Amino acid sequence: MAATGKWVAYYRVSTDKQGKSGLGLQAQRSAVETYLNGGDWKLVKEFTEVESGKRSDRPQLQAALDACRMFGAKLVIAKLDRLSRDAHFLLGLEKAGVDFVAADMPNANRLTIGIMAMVADEERRMISARTKAALQAAKARGVKLGGHRTGADGKPATLTLDTIAMGREAIAKRAHAKAVDIAPAIRELQAAGITSLTAIAAGLNEQGIPTPRGGLWQAVQVSRVLERLA
Repeated sequence: MAATGKWVAYYRVSTDKQGKSGLGLQAQRSAVETYLNGGDWKLVKEFTEVESGKRSDRPQLQAALDACRMFGAKLVIAKLDRLSRDAHFLLGLEKAGVDFVAADMPNANRLTIGIMAMVADEERRMISARTKAALQAAKARGVKLGGHRTGADGKPATLTLDTIAMGREAIAKRAHAKAVDIAPAIRELQAAGITSLTAIAAGLNEQGIPTPRGGLWQAVQVSRVLERLA
């Protein structure tokens, strides 16, 4: 199956010597190029890390994940062990919201997704149990549940209002997180003298960076991002 869409490549070498000599690095690039060969694709960014696989605090990997979110791209690596030997770290990719492919094991992501699904299922079970307990406690206090029902005093049930507030807070947090992802690209444009909202929008569109909803940028959307960052 030919590769399509946008991609961000991540390479890792274990020692400074390997990083300076390129030992192992060229082989990783070749593996990625072979995997992407054919199809309609674009490699938007490449990141190289000189780090031990036993550590998970890798700034270049984090930058690669940020770039994936910014461009709406997939992460491609040469070998599965280039990411980590720690299964927990691989599961963290799901939290990062980034899809990835290992050139040597293209179907490996299906295996990790399976593991992630089991973990997510257990988490949903725990959330469901906590939610049921909270509803039972609310019902015991006399709160009428469901819709916009009112309590004995004629006012909206506290649980409903709290749920609405939590939903709004979650939306605001997601919007802020996306603004943080896009911030580096906006700062680069501003540093280059591109400061008007319209010009920044055009610069983001030229780089192929989608809006949070996947469309093209306009001045008003840039303004909202800058407000959130402020």
